[in-house]
Amino acid sequence: MSRLFAVTRTVEEMAKHFAVDVSSSVSVPSETVEGSPGLIVVEKDGLRLLKSVSWGFSRQTREMQLNGEPPGRIGLVADLTNPLWVRIVVDPRYRCLIPITHFANPDGPKGRKTRVWFSNTKEPLIAWAGFCRNTLEFGPVFAGMTMTANELVRPFNDRMPVLLKKAEWDLWLHGSIKDVIAFQFREPLPSDEFEMLQTRDLWRSGLPPRQKSFLGSKAMSI
Repeated sequence: MSRLFAVTRTVEEMAKHFAVDVSSSVSVPSETVEGSPGLIVVEKDGLRLLKSVSWGFSRQTREMQLNGEPPGRIGLVADLTNPLWVRIVVDPRYRCLIPITHFANPDGPKGRKTRVWFSNTKEPLIAWAGFCRNTLEFGPVFAGMTMTANELVRPFNDRMPVLLKKAEWDLWLHGSIKDVIAFQFREPLPSDEFEMLQTRDLWRSGLPPRQKSFLGSKAMSI
């Protein structure tokens, strides 16, 4: 999937939906891209907390080190065997829920790509399976796990977020590494549970999903 998602809900709505026990003073960003703040739900001592942390773990290749380049960001977990993830995916304390209402993919020619948003119609506010931890380079960070895309998303990207239904939250937060693997390699949620919203907004416009920018009078769905 691409590195852009949004949450079009208030903090109060998210706190209620995810049964958050303690909510710090956070604000909802209009969008989240790698390196920018996003909201996550974590469990600590039996309590669920809503936190604002930055998207993307530190990533620095040997080539980057040799060239004197600073660490970059990686916010998508596609390969669980990557050494970057091996130590955290097995430990439930590093798991989180990422509230999400829309994820985007680009469409169109280079230099004029626009935003195509996807949302789940069954659970408009849904949880993306995530990992989180404190890092020396960037402080608290998170990343989201991806999987093979369904038929609706695939023409734009062959990957999409691992989205969790409410009944799956506890298994994700407390399950074994086998459960993590099963979530990533299961069948994606079906296309008929999603809505595709095509916009005229340029990819780097910073504009959130909003009905008035959609092409045509109705959202496109398959």
